[in-house]
Amino acid sequence: MVAAARERHEATLRRAADALRHLDESGDDVNFATVARTANVSRAWLYREPQLRAEIDRLRATHQPPRPPVVRPFAERASEESRRELRFSLEAELISLRDENRRLRDALARKLGDRRGTEPTGR
Repeated sequence: MVAAARERHEATLRRAADALRHLDESGDDVNFATVARTANVSRAWLYREPQLRAEIDRLRATHQPPRPPVVRPFAERASEESRRELRFSLEAELISLRDENRRLRDALARKLGDRRGTEPTGR
């Protein structure tokens, strides 16, 4: 039984390696999903096989061209004026929130102080 499981595992490894080689030679995308689909294995199984995982990662890096940086068209870029207005708006909100926090802390301190004066002493 152990020998049969080992043989199935080896056969699955060969099938995955063959699929990987085929995808690489054909120039197709090499990633866990395509290898799993081609070899008829689960992606989880591929992730658990360290040698296959390393080879997929290596080939995936060589097959994918680097992505160019995203450059927004001029009409979509924020102007200096809009950035300045955003900064002023955020600063005003920060001041408002700080003031609200101060008021809430003061109210809480008064409430706790009032409660301490009315609580019976434990003696």
